[in-house]
Amino acid sequence: MRVSATLFTHLLLWMISAPLLAQQPQTIDHIYDPNVQTVLLFPQVSANPNDPALTLNPPVISLDEQVALQLEFDDLTANYRSFRARLVHCNADWQRSILNDIEFTYEYNDNPIIEYQTSINTKIPYFHYRFTLPRVKLPGNYVLVVYDERNRNNIIFTRRFSTYQNRITVAAGVRFSSAPDRQFSDQQIDLSINYKGYQVISPQDDFKVVIRQNYRDDREIRGLRPTNVQAFDQVLDYQLIDLSNTMPGGNEFRFFDTRTVLSRANYIDRIDRPADRNIAYVQVDKPRSQGAYIQSDDFNGQYVIDHRETGNGATNADYIETIFTLKIPEVPGVDVFVNGAFNFWQLNERNKMAYDALLGAYRGSVLLKQGVYNYDYVVKTTSAPPKVDENYIEGSYSSTENDYEVFVYHRPPASRADQLIGYRRVGVNKRK
Repeated sequence: MRVSATLFTHLLLWMISAPLLAQQPQTIDHIYDPNVQTVLLFPQVSANPNDPALTLNPPVISLDEQVALQLEFDDLTANYRSFRARLVHCNADWQRSILNDIEFTYEYNDNPIIEYQTSINTKIPYFHYRFTLPRVKLPGNYVLVVYDERNRNNIIFTRRFSTYQNRITVAAGVRFSSAPDRQFSDQQIDLSINYKGYQVISPQDDFKVVIRQNYRDDREIRGLRPTNVQAFDQVLDYQLIDLSNTMPGGNEFRFFDTRTVLSRANYIDRIDRPADRNIAYVQVDKPRSQGAYIQSDDFNGQYVIDHRETGNGATNADYIETIFTLKIPEVPGVDVFVNGAFNFWQLNERNKMAYDALLGAYRGSVLLKQGVYNYDYVVKTTSAPPKVDENYIEGSYSSTENDYEVFVYHRPPASRADQLIGYRRVGVNKRK
């Protein structure tokens, strides 16, 4: 049998890259190198690559549209380093699939990151990198792995993203919970799936539905089963009465603005300007779990990087030591965190706060690039198993404005991995 030179080269390159697969990183959003900050992955839906609002969109794109995903991140070592990127295909549960690279990529799955710029007029110098992700063949879940070119085992960070092809129709709506005791705190997501024209053997079992709130992987609903199967119309209804399709509405996020250090912007108490860095003190916060819901606009926990004076946050925005203060009595048996998309919604030492007895408040410091940030406060019990409570300080209201996504996965007959065949975004309590 004759093998073409192109195919032979592709197979040879895949075999050479196989050792990297032996050491698989975690399939989560995570930064392993503390010198790397502000890892952004977003659809490039605008002709202006410096549009800060682009980063508010989740890294979920349609394979039927000519939209690419853009990666940006900063290296605070201030020395040029060679990075490479590769893709890992995952199933609906974000576990690595058994697919080979050539089954989901069009090109060799190992790309150098060669586009970079140096920071301009910043107290904390850095290299700013950009990389456009290559297109993939299959709809589904992927993890972008960036590693050190000189050491394949030195993984710098990982970022999740998804691609979809709408082969079915998803209808969804959000309302307050149907349970009387939760109607003022929880939101309920009702949905239906129309799979007319799509081949499926057991629709009530084969579709995997995931609901995500505000693009957060820590706010998901999984394992839903349809309450009604309309076999003739080929429609599945998910009108659940066991409250498995509800989640707390939360509260509108707090925010602050550090796009300039020349003056105090929104919710900044003061700015100190020592020679080596800038320090911004966010206004003192208080709990919001008691009292009525207060309407305000937010980014649903996200953030944008921007620089007021130049309009170019990518290289002109400086890194600022940002101080958070939460005025509450010390809470025994819990750790308190300031949380948001800036930390991938993860609770770790970077965003952990400490109680200051002199201030009578919790205080924390996080190094953040200039921009507009959403955040809130979370408590986690120190006893095992630890429990996370976002409503203890912030409260939860069904009137809160939120974004929801519905993902529908299916593994077609003779396929070896789950595919994302339905995707729908729906908002609730939208005001503009």
